[in-house]
This record gives sequence, C-alpha cells and structure tokens, in this order.
Amino acid sequence: MKVEKSARRSLIPFASARVNKMVDIRAIKKEYEDVLTQLSDPELASNWEKVDELSKRKDFLEKIIEKEKEIKEIENKIGENQTIISAQEDQELTSLAETEILQLKERKNILEKELEKVISSKGEEKDETPRAIIVEIRAGTGGEEASLFVVDLFKMYSKYGSSLGWQQKVLDSRPTELGGIKEIIFELKNGNVFPKMKYEAGVHRVQRIPETEKSGRIHTSTASVAILSKPRRAEIKIKPEDLKIDFYGASGPGGQYVQKRHTAVRITHLPTGIVVTSQSERNQLQNKENAMTILEAKLLEKKKLEELEKLGEKRRSQIKRAQRAEKIRTYNFPQDRITDHRIKKSWHKIQEIMEGNLEPIMKSLQSL
Repeated sequence: MKVEKSARRSLIPFASARVNKMVDIRAIKKEYEDVLTQLSDPELASNWEKVDELSKRKDFLEKIIEKEKEIKEIENKIGENQTIISAQEDQELTSLAETEILQLKERKNILEKELEKVISSKGEEKDETPRAIIVEIRAGTGGEEASLFVVDLFKMYSKYGSSLGWQQKVLDSRPTELGGIKEIIFELKNGNVFPKMKYEAGVHRVQRIPETEKSGRIHTSTASVAILSKPRRAEIKIKPEDLKIDFYGASGPGGQYVQKRHTAVRITHLPTGIVVTSQSERNQLQNKENAMTILEAKLLEKKKLEELEKLGEKRRSQIKRAQRAEKIRTYNFPQDRITDHRIKKSWHKIQEIMEGNLEPIMKSLQSL
C-alpha cells in the first residue's frame, strides 16, 4: 500500500529554528492518525506485507513526533527560565535559571540534530542498533512453585535490564490463579542485550521452602529459559498465504475468558506448523504485532538450527543441549547461594541477585 503523496511531501516548517524548513508537525500528526486508522482495519489482518509497510511508516512518524515534542518541552522550559531571569527577584534563583538554560540549549541542539537525521533518512535508515532478543521463560517441574519461580526470574531479568537502560515489552503471558506464570515471552532491546543474556538459556533450578509448605520441607522446582534473536529487517520473509490467523477472547488465570471482545491472537505458520499466541494487550492489532514478533524469532531460531545440521555431530549436540535442556544454574534459598554449574562457581546474597544484581554472574560467564 502506498502512503498518500501529499503526506510524504509534508516535511515543512515547525517551531525550532534549525528544522523549521523540514517538518509541518500538524501534517505529520494527521498522517500518523491516518496510518493508525488503516492499521486497525480488520481487512488487513492477513495482508502482512501491507501491515509491515504501514508499521514502518508509523514508526518513522512516531520518531518525528516524539523528537518534536521533546524539543517543544525544552523550549517551554527555556522560556520559563528566561521569565525568572527577567524578574530579577532572587539572585540565586536567577543564577540557577541561567545555568539550566545552558543545559537545556545543549540538549535541544542534540535533539535537533537527531531530528534532522530522522527526517533525512525518510524512514529508510539502516538498522544499526544492537540486536534485540526474545526471552521465553516456562515453568517446568514443581507445579505452582515452578510458576512462582517463573515470576521471580522475570522480575530478576526486568530489574537487571532496567539498570542497564534496556527496554522491555511483554509479548505474551499465561498467569495462574495463585499469582504465578506458566509461561511469559518478552522482548529486550536498546543495548548490548544478546552478548549478556545468551548465557541464560537453559534450565534454572530453585530449592526453597514454598509459602504453602507447612512442614518446612524444601521443594525443588525448575523453569526453562530460551533466548531467541529478534530478526533484523528482511532477515526473515513470511508470505501472507503461509499464515492462518485466529482471534479469540483473552483468558485469565485458570483459562476462563476475561474479555468478550476477541483481542487475543493465534497465528499458525502453515509450512512449519509453528503456533504462536499473544493476549497481553487489550488491542487486537498490538497482539497481532506481538505474535508476529514471536513467530519471526522462532523462524530465525529454526533457520539457525537447520544450519547446525551442516556441522559435525559433536558440535551440533553441544549447541542444542546448551540452548534448551542443560541445567545451568541452581538457586538455593536456604543456603543463600546461587551456583552456575557450567563454570562451577557460586555467589551468596541471593536476594540481591534476584533483585537484578546479575552483573557479577554475567561478568564471570563473559570471561570464559
């Protein structure tokens, strides 16, 4: 689908002096609303080529709108500080306002350069950002305690990623009635994500006394973690005719339907039989995008595994075992100890590590 030519010619003036000949923000916002309307059209459900084109245009327009908003906010703050300086009522306050104006102008200059770069790219810039990943955490043996362990692992990775400035987005989850999660799939990006997280793939084992255990007996449960690389643009091509897309009501803990509107999405990739779902959002379009993200990552993983078939049997078995089945780490709460079995090393202060202080473990693994 082609975006209207009038919208593509709309890169003419707005507030900032440096870029006042490049963008008409009102036209950009109008085109953005038009693109959102087209993306929400149910008839587009199976036309992924059109959806992909519109989604790329949406992302491009969002970048312009967000940069312009930041610049405008900075200009407003500069104006407020100039008012304080003009009043000359408090010397100390005036001095602070002058200092802040210098900082704001420096930030504004950076944003204007970033906006110029976005506009000049016309939405066709190469993706040079570090590769994002898709993380799957699934409950293993241990019943409800395993589902609660999935929650703990998810929180641990979330807090660790947050401390490094990574962005996180939940793509799908399966909660339980007691507050656990059977399975959660989420994306991590905006940083050096894969080189750190690739070592987390495998089986994680927890040893602790569950809150529901009255006799004080230690239980052992497991959860598996899979790390999937998110494909870059054009790395994985999916034909619309290869997809079977179903919409259904999102379910809550226990499997009961919690929404009457069919917002949850199930996508079957017919050539491979891979089935993915998403129900984390209340919006059908967003769930569809999430499900496609998961599918693309799984297809890329399948492609890589097929390439492994060309390697020697010993090397292939080592890689497959490390990716999916190997018990890599034990979290022993009674002994306040985490042990990584691959490097035969342990760490104490388990609560701190579960709160996201994973860097000591990551550094040890990366030094191998």
